Amino acid sequence: MQIDSIPLNKQSKLINDYRNNNDNIMQFFDYHPFQDYEQRVKDLKDRQFNREQLTDVLRTLNQEWDAPESTYKNIDRLKREDSVVVIGGQQAGLLTGPMYSLNKVISIIQFARKQEEELQIPVIPVFWIAGEDHDFDEINHIFLPEVPQMKKYKLLQRMLYKSSVSHINIDQLYSDQWLNRLFENLKETQFTKNLYETVKSCMDKSTTYVDFFARVIFQLFNDEGLVLIDSGHPKVREMENSHFLQLIERQPEISSGVYAAAEQLEQNGYSLAMDVEENDAHLFYHLNNERVLLTRNENGEWIGKQNEVILTTDELITIAKKQPELLSNNVVTRPLMQELLFPSLAFIGGPGEISYWAVLKPVFSAFQIKMPPVLPRLSFTYMERRVEKALNKYEISAARAINDGVADIKDSWLESKNSPPIQQIAKEIKQTIDHAHKPLRDIALDIRSDLGELAEKNLFYLQCDVEFLEERIIKALEEKYAKELNEFDLINTALRPEGGLQERMWNPLPWLNEYGSDFIKKLTKQSCSFHNVHYVVYI
Repeated sequence: MQIDSIPLNKQSKLINDYRNNNDNIMQFFDYHPFQDYEQRVKDLKDRQFNREQLTDVLRTLNQEWDAPESTYKNIDRLKREDSVVVIGGQQAGLLTGPMYSLNKVISIIQFARKQEEELQIPVIPVFWIAGEDHDFDEINHIFLPEVPQMKKYKLLQRMLYKSSVSHINIDQLYSDQWLNRLFENLKETQFTKNLYETVKSCMDKSTTYVDFFARVIFQLFNDEGLVLIDSGHPKVREMENSHFLQLIERQPEISSGVYAAAEQLEQNGYSLAMDVEENDAHLFYHLNNERVLLTRNENGEWIGKQNEVILTTDELITIAKKQPELLSNNVVTRPLMQELLFPSLAFIGGPGEISYWAVLKPVFSAFQIKMPPVLPRLSFTYMERRVEKALNKYEISAARAINDGVADIKDSWLESKNSPPIQQIAKEIKQTIDHAHKPLRDIALDIRSDLGELAEKNLFYLQCDVEFLEERIIKALEEKYAKELNEFDLINTALRPEGGLQERMWNPLPWLNEYGSDFIKKLTKQSCSFHNVHYVVYI
């Protein structure tokens, strides 16, 4: 498997400075992302974790998803007092969702393996499924390539409430229709039949979309010891109740600290991926199947942003003790909850996540602990041979196509075939007509104003005839070079879909259908440097 490193030209200032260890951003973190791991292990030895309860819950959850034996072995290893985890997470996308979810899993597994070799202690890869998230519209679809653009395939199940994804049952009718529509649009290969049966089996055995996600992940990573956790599972909530109590108690310090950090980051010239207010409570309350984001009012009460609920601190404490399943974390408190449950050697995050982690140091400080090292995940673009062939034909580098797309190169190429230039000739002809026609317009206007208007219309129609011929000639030119223009579109759709990175839109389904899952397994076995910003993987 050939893997090449390339730069990305459009990274944010925050990510660039973070990767380059710039003091302006590193002051917001406790560790350097590319070192400090021996120190991190020493710091973790001073903390206590309820490993028995944690491993019991993990075993129960992973059994529900028919996890492979390698997963249970790692759960058992997590009982060791010297064991640590590499953790990261994402929403439960359909068929894994966009490729960045798989890229994150690969990152977690690779880094855990590397650190275990270097530190000589058990390092367990853990993927945190954000089942508590409630935006079903973000995950209810995938995109498949249909040159010259991507096509959206949406699951038609409707949601009446903002329920956590962990609580959304799969509608069998709509899910079957969606799955069949996907496979009807795939070409038949040696892998298609088995792939369909595998995916259908995963879906049929699942109650929720989190279950479906977990089962598909285990099909792709069945021998790496990956451990999954669903943040929205009731048993996870039971583990969190004492931590919810602490979050409630320390909310003023957390909220003011996050707000101050966000202001300081903006003063330092960094744009954030989140909005924070000083009265944010950073907790959700579950009311009638909906997640309600809480804030604090001037009386110290915990209220919904639309006044859906009003709770006193004592009432919220009682809920945390007796009904923790009615509470869940937001983007600020979720990282802390991960840290309180797991002995995390490192957190693996994407660019957006690292942006909001930059405001979280006060959250961890409120609990007298350090935030873990935050490591940028690996970023991949997958290159098929037919796309590589098209790049070579037009002498376009992979880095150029991935960073900028090839729309401008396509236009220039077609312009080079347009000789003499049709648009320029048509423009000159219209100018000549205008000049030759002017005396006639002047005479008509002198005779009568309505004749002057008629002359202007006459000029307009003459020029429209030229434009019509111009458009037909250009269309004929495009038809003549349709094969070549389609190759440019193929490159754009594959490497820069909708003007963004491939991993933001592509789902693995087309490649699993074309090549099987071996390319994912082979890439996972590699050891890619996390210092490099982006990789091209040739499949």
